[in-house]
Amino acid sequence: MLKPAFSTVACPEWTLDRVANAAGRMGYLGVELRTFDASSRFFANDPALTDPAKVRRLFADAGVSVCSVATDASFDKMVFPPVIGHLFTDEEVQVRKAKRAIDLAAAIDAHFIRVFAFYQSPMDPHKACVARIVERLGKVVDHANKTGVVVVLENGGSFRTAADALEIVAAINSPLLQVCYNAAAASLAGENPAEGAAKLAAQQELGMLRVKDLRDGSPVPLGTGTIPVQPLIAQLARDAATNPGEPDVWCVYEWDRAWLPEIGEPEFALEHAARTIYQWTARAAPAVARQPIPASVY
Repeated sequence: MLKPAFSTVACPEWTLDRVANAAGRMGYLGVELRTFDASSRFFANDPALTDPAKVRRLFADAGVSVCSVATDASFDKMVFPPVIGHLFTDEEVQVRKAKRAIDLAAAIDAHFIRVFAFYQSPMDPHKACVARIVERLGKVVDHANKTGVVVVLENGGSFRTAADALEIVAAINSPLLQVCYNAAAASLAGENPAEGAAKLAAQQELGMLRVKDLRDGSPVPLGTGTIPVQPLIAQLARDAATNPGEPDVWCVYEWDRAWLPEIGEPEFALEHAARTIYQWTARAAPAVARQPIPASVY
C-alpha cells in the first residue's frame, strides 16, 4: 500500500504539534521531518531541537507516524590534492552528520533517514567518485545496524535516475540501505518515473517515494504540472493490489516553500495533495484505497 506523508519543507515555521495535528486532520499517515542538527534553528519543527519522548508523544497522539528524518548529508566531496589532501581534509563530517540522524531517528521511532550521493565533478572519474561515495555511505549504513533505522539514498545531483541510485546501493548490498525515489528529479533527467520505480521495486530497493509537481521549473499543486505523477501512483497502487504481501511504500509529498517562500502558504497544497493521492489510488485499485478517509480528503 502507498502511505501518504508530507515533508516539513512545506512548513518550516510550524511547531511539531501543529505539524502532527495538521497531518492527522488532512488524512496523511506520516510526516517526514527535515533536520539540520541540534545547532540549527532554521526549522521550528526540527526534531533535533525537541526531547525525543515529546516528539514520539505528539505524533502518537495525532495518530501519525514519523516516517523519515530527512538530511542533506552527501558523500561526494573530493580530497584535493589527491594524496596529501587526506592529511588536512575532514572526510568524515558528512558521515558523522548522517550517523547523528540515525540516532535521532531511532530515538523518535522514525523508520528511515534520507541522504544523497550527490555530485560528480567533470574532473572526477566516475569509478573513483562512486567508490568514494560507497566507502563513506557504507560507514553510515553500518551505524544503522540494530537501530531499526533504514538509510534511503535519494536520487539527485549527478545521480538522478533509478539506475544511478542502484549502482551505489548494489555496491553496498545491505538490507539497511534502499532508495528514496524522487520522481521529479528522475523525470527531469528524462526517465519515466513509473518505469524507474518499477525497476527499484523489482529489486526490492524502493524504500520511499518522493513526489511533487512542477510547471516551467516552479512548484505547482499536485496533478496540475508536467511531472507524470499520476501514472506512477496508479502503477504502484495496482502493484499493491496484486501483491498484497509486498512491503508498504511511503509516498512523501514535497511542497518546497522552505526554499521558495513565494509559492504560498502550505495548507491548500498539502490538503490538495492528500486528496489527489487518495483519489488516484482509489481509481487505480479500489481495494487498497485507505478507509475510512477523512471527509476533508473529499
